Parts: sequence; structure tokens; C-alpha cells
Amino acid sequence: MTVVVADDAAAAAPPQQQLPPGHGQTVCVTGAAGYIASWLVKLLLERGYTVKGTNAHLKALDGADERLVLCKADLLDYDSIRTAVDGCHGVFHTASPVTDDPEQMVEPAVRGTEYVIKAAAEAGTVRRVVFTSSIGAVTMDPNRGPDVVVDESCWSDLEFCKKTKNWYCYGKAVAEQEACKEAEERGVDLVVVNPVLVVGPLLQPTVNASALHILKYLDGSAKKYANAVQAYVDVRDVAAAHVRVFEAPEASGRYLCAERVLHREDVVHILGKLFPEYPPYQMSNKKLQDLGLQFIPVSDSLYETVKSLQGKGHLPVLSKEIPEELNGVPA
Repeated sequence: MTVVVADDAAAAAPPQQQLPPGHGQTVCVTGAAGYIASWLVKLLLERGYTVKGTNAHLKALDGADERLVLCKADLLDYDSIRTAVDGCHGVFHTASPVTDDPEQMVEPAVRGTEYVIKAAAEAGTVRRVVFTSSIGAVTMDPNRGPDVVVDESCWSDLEFCKKTKNWYCYGKAVAEQEACKEAEERGVDLVVVNPVLVVGPLLQPTVNASALHILKYLDGSAKKYANAVQAYVDVRDVAAAHVRVFEAPEASGRYLCAERVLHREDVVHILGKLFPEYPPYQMSNKKLQDLGLQFIPVSDSLYETVKSLQGKGHLPVLSKEIPEELNGVPA
């Protein structure tokens, strides 16, 4: 039998309080008034960091009185960027214009990114820069087949973005490429987060573009939705992803931040189930019903359309069980 004798003095000593991960570290968050950045600042404060931010609404966050420093940083003014980054251990570059005007999108995105990387290199204290890019820098490639799994190796086709005048995606892709080039040349440790469409609660007082994507389905302003799929992620997960790639020594390169892909119809269906009090878009067929017409259910019509396409050789016939809820559909 082994007997372990405890040191009475050690046993009596109170346990030391563990310091938060960000204790003693200062970080700068550009564009801190934004949707993602506001949640990022909140999480950083909760983890003990001192944060240099840029907007007064952040003062309402826990820990802001002690560890939030408000400062102004103009993306096109290097001196203001340099001042904001001075003395920081890390930089989160989230600021970027959201517009389809090429002059307002591309130049500020690219030049602002150059300035942030340059300031981080010259500060001498910054150990890592985390750059908020976008899914727009990843997916815009007309030559990518539907069976390809989109991951961090994928890039948007710049010529296709220009041809379709998608200046937001063009600007994000060029800015990310410039960030990687500038960081390599200046010896800056850069990690990139590429979020998909971001949803979740707002901390900032204004409605941003991605929140508007949801709002329009509930306030009646959207009468239809695109026949398209979209990847979604919660804003709190995006903030957490930024912090994780900053704190993890092994983090490197790009990180695609997505929870799942949904069709726009799925989104509308989810919203309708969660908030039935908001009236759906309705259409009356009462006059034809009054004449005795009994409409064929759309599920039947869709089923028979596909069977017809198969029968005429336009679609291969694949062996697959019919979902239980559609078992009543006629074969």
C-alpha cells in the first residue's frame, strides 16, 4: 500500500486565481463599429484583453470601462492606423466597405489592408494579424463544378468578378491576396478568416447588410427569394473563430467559417415556423375553386415532372427510397 502525505502548508494555501487568456495583452480591432467586430470586441473583453476600438456603442460592453480604448482609424490614413496599432500584441483587421461601387470598394479595401500590415510590421510588438476576408474571395468561380467541395484552397476568379461587376467579391479577393503578399514581404504572421453570410443578434445600433437579408423576409419588402443556395454562420461563431486563430500558435493560412449551406427556401421555411405571426406572401385561387377546379398538390406535380423527365431520358433513374412524408404521392 502506498501512502501519500500532503504538505499541510500547501494544502492550506488558497488556490491561485487563473488569469484570463488575454491578461496583459492589447489588441486593435479595425472597423470595431461593425457587426462582426462588435461581437469580436465583446469576446476579447470577456477574455481579458485590452482592446483598441473605434466606436462609442462598445462602451456598454462588460469590461469596456477598464479595458476598451476608443481611437479613430481611417483606412486611407496611414498615420491614424499606425497610432491605433502602436503597442498592440495583435491586430484584427475587420474594417472593409460594403458596396458595389468599384472606386469605394476596391481602393479602400486594398490600401487599408496594406496600411494595417505595414503598421503591424513597424510596431515591433504585434505577434499576429487576423484578417477578416469573405466567402466572396472564395466561391466566385464559374468553372468550379457542383461536385467540388469548397474549401480554403478555392479562390474567386478575378476576371469573372470584373466581368459580372461584382466589386465586393473582387475587392475582398484582391485585398486578401494583397494582405498575404504584404505580410510575407514584411515578415508578419497573418491568419485569414473567410466567413460566409453572417447571421445572429446585433450589438451595433444599425441594421447591416446580412441582417437585412433576414429582415426583408419578415417585413414584407421581399416578395420573392432567389432560387439559390447560401452558406450561413452565426456572428458569435465568427467572433470565436477570430479569437481561436489568434490564440492558437499552430493556426496558419485561411479558415473558411461556415455552419451549413441552405437553400433560400429553407431559410424562409425556418423563419415561417419560428415566427408565424409575420404573414406569408399569399395568393388566392378561390374563384377557380368556386368553379369546381380541384388543384393537384404541388408535391404530386413535382414528383410526376421528375418521373416524366426520367421516362423521356432527360434524367438517369437512380434507386432511392421515397421519404415517408411523400409516400402518398402517386407513382
